[in-house]
Amino acid sequence: MKQLSIIPILFTFQFAGLAEVGIVTMTPSTSAALDVTSTSQGFLPPRMANAQRIAILSPALGLMIYYIYCGGVEIEVYSGIDWRNMIGGSEAPALAIGDSYGGGKVAYIFQTGDPGYISGQVHGLIAAVSDQSTGAKWGCYQEDMLGAKGMALGTGNQNTIDIVTGCSQDGIAARICYDLELGGYSDWYLPSKDELNKLYLNKVAIGGFTNNGYWSSSEFDANYARRQLFFDGYQYGYGYKYFGGYVRAVRAF
Repeated sequence: MKQLSIIPILFTFQFAGLAEVGIVTMTPSTSAALDVTSTSQGFLPPRMANAQRIAILSPALGLMIYYIYCGGVEIEVYSGIDWRNMIGGSEAPALAIGDSYGGGKVAYIFQTGDPGYISGQVHGLIAAVSDQSTGAKWGCYQEDMLGAKGMALGTGNQNTIDIVTGCSQDGIAARICYDLELGGYSDWYLPSKDELNKLYLNKVAIGGFTNNGYWSSSEFDANYARRQLFFDGYQYGYGYKYFGGYVRAVRAF
């Protein structure tokens, strides 16, 4: 079967050296370069998540997109300095640690110098509201997971991907987070050592933690992985990968 190509109807008119383009109209407004007329269809701008939006190099003043972010969607225009919604505000409401947002609780808000920090915008980490396991193994004892050594903020997601790619065992901490669908989101991961520490520092506001040891996604070596005791915040340099540990998933927003 041949595919039919639908060609939009464009009408171009020129007055005193100025041109107006009309879509489905014979009389485009002389005050508009482009006049779209319809009573049954809307105008659809490019739709982008944050990773796609920040990948735009040198956005032009007035560039418009439909922005899809954690917790909402909105039309945004580039102001020449940052992205603004149609009433001039930032895309996300004011948030505080412990607020319900993005499928869980706000666990940390990025500060100047943090990976993922964008001036004038609110981004950070969301923690699941409860533990995903009370006794999961880190997994693949005596096997080195290449790449899963990141400890800093912003490394937990890649650690998790490296672990589930390199370790086929079911029920391990990273896979539990990687497979998690919660609050309408499926981009959860096992936090890195430093990301896990943010959860400890804000554990009261986030809620639902025990005083036990929680796994991070940061591998120490083939035998050990890093975890943190939520009783006093002590961060183990290592824990045997076959130990059972608590798991709390996070996601970035």
